[in-house]
Amino acid sequence: MSFKKLLPVLGLLLVQQIAQGQGSEAYGSGLKLNLNPEGSKYIRFIVWNQIWARSINNNPGTLVNGEARNNTWDVGARRLRILTYAQITPRYLVLAHFGINNQTFATGGAAGATGTGAYGAGKKPGIFFHDVWNEYALVPSVNPTTKKANKYNVYIGGGLHYWWGISRMSSASTLNFLAIDAPVINWPLVELSDQFVRQFGFYAKGKLGKLNYSVSVNKPFATNVNPTVDAIKDRVAVDNNGDARAAVQGYFDYQFLDQESNVLPFRVGTYVGTKKVFNLGAGFYHQAKGTRSVNGNGSIAQHDINLFGIDAFADLPIGDKKKNMALTAYSVFYKYNFGPNYIRTVGIMNPASGFDPAVAASQRSINGFGNNRFFVGTGDIWYTQAGLLLPKTSQTTKVRIQPFAAYTYKKFDYLDQTGNYFDIGANFFLDGHHAKITPQYSTRPMYYLRNGQRVRDGSLGEFMLQLQVYL
Repeated sequence: MSFKKLLPVLGLLLVQQIAQGQGSEAYGSGLKLNLNPEGSKYIRFIVWNQIWARSINNNPGTLVNGEARNNTWDVGARRLRILTYAQITPRYLVLAHFGINNQTFATGGAAGATGTGAYGAGKKPGIFFHDVWNEYALVPSVNPTTKKANKYNVYIGGGLHYWWGISRMSSASTLNFLAIDAPVINWPLVELSDQFVRQFGFYAKGKLGKLNYSVSVNKPFATNVNPTVDAIKDRVAVDNNGDARAAVQGYFDYQFLDQESNVLPFRVGTYVGTKKVFNLGAGFYHQAKGTRSVNGNGSIAQHDINLFGIDAFADLPIGDKKKNMALTAYSVFYKYNFGPNYIRTVGIMNPASGFDPAVAASQRSINGFGNNRFFVGTGDIWYTQAGLLLPKTSQTTKVRIQPFAAYTYKKFDYLDQTGNYFDIGANFFLDGHHAKITPQYSTRPMYYLRNGQRVRDGSLGEFMLQLQVYL
């Protein structure tokens, strides 16, 4: 068979592999537009949305749109996205990915929105590019001369890209999470020195036998937070990188069992019983002089950002093949150093607007308002999740159920006590990841400033219900 005739077959196999990874036999090649009769030249489109309904126990003293609220319910858009990529020859690929994120009834709208009228604070968010990159195959997956698969391949590319370091979850696909979402600790720079987890730069990726790798050199986006003296910790590093130095990052994982596709960077969270995977991985991120701090005498110091991760991922069918049960598990340990006492809080799709001035500062949590939690900082994080795909009730049913749970341990230099975070929920697959409903309940510890220490006292929760469809 000639290489020209082999291309359509390889392309079809690749698309089928990606489709089956989402747990649906009916999806086929998806939204794919062939540009020649053989199908070797094509454009593929992926369209998805994730709609959330939530009930939030707000942090003490929270204002929502000017009203003091202990609890808030809402419906909003976690992600509304379109991704397209084109393969014109086996050596060239171009990709574009755009959309919006985190639109609620009160937040996430157009920049400068006032909260009333046509441009309310939650209305008309700006669509932006998440990814735009070009790629060239130095050593393609299939040898053009022998027509055989290469055990070793190398691709290089550049642009606003997602070939990220630190861990498997740092390049997680948002289409096939095990839990309702990523814990976000896997994206420690999000919306500071990156653009929604992307930076401009150049990358190389490929396989060395069963070793999968990606490395990149990027120019981080400028940050300019002004450091202040902290009464308890003295120096506290903040994001201020001036004329940003280059960031170097990479991730390497050894794939012991089934080999995963590396055409795109988006790593699967659960294969819904369609693959047998066990990987061990490690990664890093380094940027010189990425943060700054000031002490009591006014001296400014710059600090390197050094982030490391080591992880394990398993997705293993268990029991009777006809029942198609599977166990999915992932565990990662992060060692983060952003400089002395660096800390950051985040509230996903936070609908709150501030603190109630009638509530004394001593009664407010230092987490912040709304659903804010201590997110990342200089210190250690351990995250583990596991899920069980329950057996098929019949050979014709499409509906599958996958209960899951997750735990996060955080120990930050800025805080005087460690934090424990819990998540529990289930995926109800109507047609694999292409149509699923996911309820989840999550807890977050509350921290307060007491007797000169930042200590934990109780926790609050948040119930989320997601409807996801992607084509």
